[in-house]
Amino acid sequence: MTEEARHQRVFVAGHRGMVGSAIVRRLTSLGYDNIIVRDRQALNLLDQAEVNAFFAEQAIDQVYLAAAKVGGIHANNVYPAEFIYQNLMIQANIIQAAHANDVQKLLFLGSSCIYPKLAEQPMREEALLTGTLEPTNEPYALAKIAGIKLCESYNRQYQRDYRSVMPTNLYGPGDNYHPENSHVIPALLRRFHEATLRGDQEVIIWGSGKPMREFLHVDDMAAASVHVMNLDTPTYQEHTQPMLSHINVGTGEDCTIAELAQTIAKVTGFEGWLGFDPSKPDGAPRKLMDVSRLASLGWSASIGLEDGLRDAYSWFVEHMNEARS
Repeated sequence: MTEEARHQRVFVAGHRGMVGSAIVRRLTSLGYDNIIVRDRQALNLLDQAEVNAFFAEQAIDQVYLAAAKVGGIHANNVYPAEFIYQNLMIQANIIQAAHANDVQKLLFLGSSCIYPKLAEQPMREEALLTGTLEPTNEPYALAKIAGIKLCESYNRQYQRDYRSVMPTNLYGPGDNYHPENSHVIPALLRRFHEATLRGDQEVIIWGSGKPMREFLHVDDMAAASVHVMNLDTPTYQEHTQPMLSHINVGTGEDCTIAELAQTIAKVTGFEGWLGFDPSKPDGAPRKLMDVSRLASLGWSASIGLEDGLRDAYSWFVEHMNEARS
């Protein structure tokens, strides 16, 4: 990474979210001194005119597009219209404004849910658009697929350098611990924490416990994002097919939900029984990323699951009031 790169004006969209805040932490630790952020009150990413005016004013060099409406199975089932509309609008507004204001480098952050429900495991980048999506989060997945194709289209038509990374399931500091709208790790960390405080003898987990999932600490995701953004163009193009397409980001290892729950029980000190409710949806049977492409580009995850869960749990305990809202 050059000294010139550290002085570029870098806009992190979604800096208050778990991923965006981790990217800001990563850039700051590397000595970046021109990081640009705006909260929702200062910049409405759903408003095309506001976004265009912001880019016209700021002379931005790089964009990390981490802003998104996110949630777990329940939230995706209950609010499908909001998930597809808001994500489509945020992505389209930022990518078009970046192009219109001659921003050459942008990194779009997607999701592993872009792949078909029954994709061959581990899921390779080439699996995109080869089968039916998981119904519970299809609107969100379609929006993320559109983001990839936006980047590819601007690259092809205007020779931009807009890259896409597809993370596996993320967790860590800054996660959403809402009792209904959170993902599996924050939901279970909160549930086990509260059960331990109450002295409960049992915790019931949604689903059968059999589905397998891969989990990546958000600080690893931030490190991977900065790594991919700063690869020189020939190196990046050599390892992506088609040119400037998306790259999976994950650990390359997975576990069952039951095994995850057992580890979270250990981390939170819960000593009771674990039960499962098979009447609740399981989602896809397995979601493991093939991360060989990213490995060939010189990056691999470094934070193990138990260590990462301890870090996430410490953050939750320290930020209890804001995490619960």
